[in-house]
Amino acid sequence: MYLVVGLLLVVFVVILGTVFKIQFVEGDHYRAIADKQTIKLHTIKARRGNIYTEDGSLLATSVTKYDISIDPTVATNKVFNENIDALSDSIYRVFGAKSKYYYADKLTALRKKGKRYMRLKNNLSYDDYKRFRNFPLLNKGRFKGGIVVSERLVREHPLGKVAERTIGGTKEITSVGLEGAYSRYLGGIDGSVLSVRLQKNAWKPLAAKNEIDPKDGADIYSTIDVHIQDVAHFALLRQLEKFEADHGSVVVMEVETGKVKAIVNLARNSKGKYYERFNYAISEAVEPGSTFKLPVLIAALEDGVVDTSQVVDTGKGKFKVYNRTIRDSHHGGFGKISLAEVFTESSNVGMAKVILENYVKYPSKLLDRLYSMGIDKKVNVSILGEKAPFIPVPGTKEWSGLSLPWMAYGYGIHMTPLQILTFYNAIANDGVQVKPYFVSKIKDEDQKIKTVHTQVINSRICSEDNVKIAQALLEDVVDHGTGVGLKMKNLSIAGKTGTTQVDYWKNGKEGVQYRASFVGYFPTENPKYSAIVVVNKPNKRKGYYGAQVAAPVFKEIAVKIYHDGPEVQDKKVLLENPELLRDINNSKTASVSRKGLMPNVKGVPARDAIYLLENMGLKVTMSGSGVVRKQSIAPGRRVKKNNKVNLVLM
Repeated sequence: MYLVVGLLLVVFVVILGTVFKIQFVEGDHYRAIADKQTIKLHTIKARRGNIYTEDGSLLATSVTKYDISIDPTVATNKVFNENIDALSDSIYRVFGAKSKYYYADKLTALRKKGKRYMRLKNNLSYDDYKRFRNFPLLNKGRFKGGIVVSERLVREHPLGKVAERTIGGTKEITSVGLEGAYSRYLGGIDGSVLSVRLQKNAWKPLAAKNEIDPKDGADIYSTIDVHIQDVAHFALLRQLEKFEADHGSVVVMEVETGKVKAIVNLARNSKGKYYERFNYAISEAVEPGSTFKLPVLIAALEDGVVDTSQVVDTGKGKFKVYNRTIRDSHHGGFGKISLAEVFTESSNVGMAKVILENYVKYPSKLLDRLYSMGIDKKVNVSILGEKAPFIPVPGTKEWSGLSLPWMAYGYGIHMTPLQILTFYNAIANDGVQVKPYFVSKIKDEDQKIKTVHTQVINSRICSEDNVKIAQALLEDVVDHGTGVGLKMKNLSIAGKTGTTQVDYWKNGKEGVQYRASFVGYFPTENPKYSAIVVVNKPNKRKGYYGAQVAAPVFKEIAVKIYHDGPEVQDKKVLLENPELLRDINNSKTASVSRKGLMPNVKGVPARDAIYLLENMGLKVTMSGSGVVRKQSIAPGRRVKKNNKVNLVLM
């Protein structure tokens, strides 16, 4: 008994010593071995929810891609030998290979060596995957034929580059645009499956049933209107190319609700091509220039220190403040004009004189009034990256004797295009300021719907009388002011031009660049949409004024929305307005005609033209490659569903 107990004690001590050695001395070695275990619990990624336009067109979706592998040791000798040549021939004929016998020779060699894994094809669509599964040997299944299928979810944008930065890119899916802002809804809940290692990083499930099934993400419906987005995109793109600008942005918003119907951000790369690189409309806070004259003027009206009928002496268009000279763009100045004309003619000198005269002793009074209108606050859109407005404050290092007169015409402060648009939209909305938003509803896999409603952020930005004055002034800008180029017979527009110097601190005129803008709304009698257009650093030799560079983009967008909207019921209205019809038919922008009229797709890439025409129900044939040069149905002609149209590409 003593001997037995002694032996057991020795064994016990040896076991304890071995456990200690494994745990603390050789632990890292054995943990590395554990990491190479052949069985592992793998995550099954949940299918990410789709992103739609408001009318149900897909903006972003998760597409399953399939990787096909084979374990050549699974099949019996008879099954393998009877099918291997036919399998190799099928892969060769459908997908191409080095030779007809490539797969047969390689799989036979691997089988003889006892190798259990070979990748046949990667990144297959569902249709190609189904074809693969029907090939000889693979159609026997996993346990008789050795087929191993791996699935991956890939994010795709069916409409191409439409609002790419607003939707969110696939590489930055959790931080950019709607993909980032609504990731908790879109992401879903991952599942898991127990898998066995075949070779290196190749795994196959041990059972047909998952340990935990994934739960798909919810779908979100954006406020984007694909037609308005398309119109805005091509209108801006064409103007950027014409003026060789560095970058630009457009936002179109529904006046009453705050729904963002289109948002475009385009920048030029080193090859001169434009693409969506950065969300300038939301994240670029810059000096707005003359578009800021409206909130400053309203503030002065609210304080009761000015009247639009009062006369202001703008002299010869120059006004020196300390060591700086404020200038008007109009050579020779405007002389003595009313304050209303100071605004409509966009006189920097007139605005600076009026604001200095009334606020030089109490600049904080002006700032307090601007703050009451929400000028200093973000609009807090759901998309990440909105820059806060910047307004200098007396007593800080940013404030100087120039701050007040500069502020009068939009210098020394910083705001984003969307923040400026939100203010102008409030004027169009009779003083009610609504929050811009990008998603109208969210639908989960149980079909439960969460609706996003309009949010009022300021029920009254100023008095009703001053709203009416502001509306009249914005109409006058287009009727006989700096925006007269937007004046049309059957479509009324109200808004404000802006031309801002960029890099003005650099020495010499060559260093100065410009930013052109136009912000407003239409139609003026019952505003439906507001919009802002900003074009940064156009080629100065070709033009740089807001009325010349940005306003034409705004006009084209308004015309095309008006043409396809309920305001225009039939072609008769167009025929009565030759200017409107000419603007539509001369444009290279492909717009979907909801009135059954053939759009002009000349100059448009083939993919975009086909998408637009097929959405109208037309049957499209084409020859050549590149962009559309000819179309068999002339623009403006009435078309019906299933009409055939041929496109000639070059």
